[in-house]
Amino acid sequence: MQQSAEFGELRRAHRSFAFPVTIAFIAWYLLYVLLSNYAGGFMGTKVAGHVNVALVLGLAQFLTTFLIAWWYARRAAARLDPRAEAIKSRMEAGA
Repeated sequence: MQQSAEFGELRRAHRSFAFPVTIAFIAWYLLYVLLSNYAGGFMGTKVAGHVNVALVLGLAQFLTTFLIAWWYARRAAARLDPRAEAIKSRMEAGA
């Protein structure tokens, strides 16, 4: 089954989403780390009251994580799960 074109398309569909989003998130995380280490003045800039840029960007990391998880779940349910279910059904029917 792993050698089938259908399975290859499923893997390609998964990778075409997962790899770019993972790379983008890692870049976003590393930007935050680099700014925290080398741009202390910028990160310490007050946004409102005691809230500074570092806090806003740090909370944005959490928001980004949840948004990516939600986005992936929706995409998987719409595009990946039906393909995987079709492959699974064919495998079980042949067994």
